[in-house]
Amino acid sequence: MNKSGFIHSVESFGTVDGPGIRFVVFFQGCPMRCLYCHNPDTWHMADGQQTTVEEILSQFRKNKAFYQKGGITATGGEPLLQLDFLTALFEAAKAEKVHTCLDTSGITFRPEDAALTARFDRLMAATDLIMLDLKQVIPERHQALTGQSNENILAFARYAAEKDKKLWIRHVVVPGWTDDEESLTALGRFMAQLKTVKALDVLPYHTLGVHKYQQMGMDYLLEGVQPLEQKDAEWARSVILQAYREYKQTT
Repeated sequence: MNKSGFIHSVESFGTVDGPGIRFVVFFQGCPMRCLYCHNPDTWHMADGQQTTVEEILSQFRKNKAFYQKGGITATGGEPLLQLDFLTALFEAAKAEKVHTCLDTSGITFRPEDAALTARFDRLMAATDLIMLDLKQVIPERHQALTGQSNENILAFARYAAEKDKKLWIRHVVVPGWTDDEESLTALGRFMAQLKTVKALDVLPYHTLGVHKYQQMGMDYLLEGVQPLEQKDAEWARSVILQAYREYKQTT
């Protein structure tokens, strides 16, 4: 088990990355290229800081008293890109009775790969909660939005539910990309097929990360797309939940 890996940074007092106050570890590296990504500085593994499980836990322990109702959240980037390092971190955390939360898209899952699935099984055994980022359920729209197929992402969602892992769904509503009723309804219906969904966060698109693209000399491909108003995010959430409830009633 790999006990060292690459991280981007840590946040000592996270309040939006799982229940309670969290110690948030931002993993370096991500295969997704979401058009609205606000952390392009996490894309490339080589840009990260090499660290060990013990170094992370040492930082966590300094403020452990504040995390009694919280725990450790792994986010990114994409934590699953460093599966063994992530598993080692969560296993070490569970050995100290620390709540573990994984914020992921599930992109690296391969249901046809038995050896890889066995490694995922080991991670799941040390994971208390999964915050699952579902970008877009409709396949061709997901490909255009993220540069990746969503086939393995949806397979991971089903796998996690079958492993009885609590799922906290996160969805960003992007004007012109994920804010139409067809996309929102499709998401609600898919969620209804997952027996362990416990919560839904519908997040409005924002432009807070645009300055990073400027600093890195990169083009921001959603230039001109305006931030979504909270009322529109609330409407999107109502559409998702209506589709969720209607699907549940018919199955």
